Amino acid sequence: MFRSSLSTLASEVALHPGFVADPAEVRTFLGKVFTYMALALVLSGGVAYWFGHDMTMLAYLVDFNTGKQTILGWVVLFAPLALVFLMGGMVNRLSGTALLAVFVAYSALTGASLSYIFLVYQIGSIASVFFVTAALFGVMAVAGYTTKTDLTKLGSLLFIGLIGIVIAMVVNIFLKSDTMGYIVSVLSVVIFTGLTAYDMQRLKQVGSAVVNGTEMAQKMALMGALSLYLDFLNLFLALLRLFGSRKN
Repeated sequence: MFRSSLSTLASEVALHPGFVADPAEVRTFLGKVFTYMALALVLSGGVAYWFGHDMTMLAYLVDFNTGKQTILGWVVLFAPLALVFLMGGMVNRLSGTALLAVFVAYSALTGASLSYIFLVYQIGSIASVFFVTAALFGVMAVAGYTTKTDLTKLGSLLFIGLIGIVIAMVVNIFLKSDTMGYIVSVLSVVIFTGLTAYDMQRLKQVGSAVVNGTEMAQKMALMGALSLYLDFLNLFLALLRLFGSRKN
């Protein structure tokens, strides 16, 4: 849902192959997208580190006596998903400022929900995987921006694969299969690597159509940042599950 507004605008541009975009305007738009994305990653990382190293804060999310999540912990776990659907469903109704506020709240709550990685994995391993993710993400973003090949069909296949991964992850909650978990992680790397290139090409098309400085441009930049943020985050988590060094 949250990708639909971007896809619609990108499709409209694709229907007019004779349209020539101003490269400077496209770069300005993409600059805003990556600024929002970077700020979201910094906020999520900061909150995750805070909760992961402050037992008082973590106690709000996890009951240390039982090892299970508290009610607030469950809320924090599922709230980001609800906010993603809110942004996608209300993008045309919310003001640019309101949409930004929801994006900030989403980033902070996502950080809190990911605080467990600092309890499970060594800090050096987390940093190493982060930089590997950044490098891979950067390569695919450049590929998506520069390629002349239409990635629309690839995007459709990747979305189908993404649905399959989600179903497999839900099933594995009950099966608790290490083998299935490994397969899901490998497929996640492949799918989100591809989605990074696909989303980047689509955002380039959107940047060709929006008028920078308008509220709509801000909204599209925020939705684009959300797409790339999710690509980066899921790629990072998949690589961390595959190559992260766990604490003893």
